[in-house]
Amino acid sequence: MGSTNTYGEHERVGSVETPVVVRTRAGLAEALAESDAESSVVMTMGALHDGHRALIRRARALVGDAGQVLATIFVNPLQFAEGEDFDRYPRTFDKDLAICTAEGVDVVFAPEQAEIYPDGPARVTVDPGPLGRELEGAARPTHFAGVLTVVAKLLNLTVPTYAVFGEKDYQQLALIRRMVHDLDMPYEIVGEPTVREPSGLALSSRNRYLSADERQIAAALSTALAEGVAAGPRGRDAVLGAAGAILDQHPELDVDYLELRTPDLSAEPVHGEARLLVAARIGSARLLDNMAVQLIEPTG
Repeated sequence: MGSTNTYGEHERVGSVETPVVVRTRAGLAEALAESDAESSVVMTMGALHDGHRALIRRARALVGDAGQVLATIFVNPLQFAEGEDFDRYPRTFDKDLAICTAEGVDVVFAPEQAEIYPDGPARVTVDPGPLGRELEGAARPTHFAGVLTVVAKLLNLTVPTYAVFGEKDYQQLALIRRMVHDLDMPYEIVGEPTVREPSGLALSSRNRYLSADERQIAAALSTALAEGVAAGPRGRDAVLGAAGAILDQHPELDVDYLELRTPDLSAEPVHGEARLLVAARIGSARLLDNMAVQLIEPTG
């Protein structure tokens, strides 16, 4: 798993100081106790990329140089259903630590599974509610209960002022915000815009599953969304029609859904701010993307 620094020990790479790496709850608590400044956390499953770099930079901007930035690296088994890619999900700790070092992370919490679930599989989990059974939840019925449960645990272990999540997984972000609101959890959830490859493809750790040809085809997802956004002044039907027309040109994409929702994903919008969301499979990868839309209700 790479470096296993105990609390209080740093290594230097050139002139750059590596983060403190902690593996246990006790080590994390000790690291947190050393600072009474504001803190921010970025929760990851590892396999870090430029999208994660953007999250870490936002986390640093929120707390400033005097604040504490934490990153968690944990592949959460609870959010994977049987037959999904838990076993082959990329685990690249040494590269992840190098990115955390370059971006100035102060503490990396990288626990083993038994540290997060010391009594075995969780028997009490967070129910994501109706939204958790729609969109991604319809395709992956147990997914969001697993996500919210581990996020709740990590929030309560890291006790940050801010927690930064990417807008690429927009439904996840919406559900985390709802959980924190409904359960009166004292953390501010901050969304960070999606980082994209030059082709427009949203950055994802799972993009490495794509072949070169598949990656090129997958870029049609962002093209479709952009066409939908451009059609916003013509109303809801025009948005969905424009995006759908692009997707129809790429039968290699197995589209699960293309939907237009209000920003909190609770309803179908008529006008104003909205989110256009798409999910599709290509090869062995399931890809998600979304964009904000300004919807204008047609008159006359």
